[in-house]
Amino acid sequence: MTPDWFGAFLIGIIGAGHCMGMCGGIASLLSTNSPSQSVLVPIFYNVGRLISYCVIGAIVGGAISTVAEFSQVNQSLTWLRLIAALFMILLACYIGKWWHGLVYIERLGQKLWKRIAPAGQSLLPLKSPLYALPFGLVWGWLPCGLVYSTLTWAAVSGSALNGAFIMVAFGLGTMPAMLFIGISVSHTNKLQKSNFLRQSGAALILLYGLYTVQQTITLLSAS
Repeated sequence: MTPDWFGAFLIGIIGAGHCMGMCGGIASLLSTNSPSQSVLVPIFYNVGRLISYCVIGAIVGGAISTVAEFSQVNQSLTWLRLIAALFMILLACYIGKWWHGLVYIERLGQKLWKRIAPAGQSLLPLKSPLYALPFGLVWGWLPCGLVYSTLTWAAVSGSALNGAFIMVAFGLGTMPAMLFIGISVSHTNKLQKSNFLRQSGAALILLYGLYTVQQTITLLSAS
């Protein structure tokens, strides 16, 4: 496991409160509509979501690494890594509710989402728990500042495979909270509203972003 994979996993865990706010409603709705299958539905839904993250990470990581290779611009990925670190700082502000600049970036994905969303809506109500898998595949494309910020790390990962692994690590970090909210909605409300957890998580992501900025600037200065 590379440091970026581990970092993406931690971001997923720390950003769980945001995930519950963005996707928790639909996850709990799916379980409510299938009470007899309340365990299987969130499992299939989140596996589908994880597959989508993997595909998105592979596309972004592969595309950016290919462009960097053929452009023959020295240190191009290093500069992009600096941008990724700045996105981590923006993400910290977003989670901590200190500044909501990432909302504007989320809005950029709304046009694409309007084209994709009907595919997921056509699967409701779920005929069986297995239908939650393709539903999760669609819902993984929901515009989300947390996902977009992590995608910047996938973009500078150097390959499609590394980009996929970074997004899978992120998805695995969000998985416990999303499974929990899908299985037991009432117990997640306190976690989602916990100001201490949100502020602590935002502070950790901010430190991670600042550390990466410092390390990247050092690399650029030394070359």
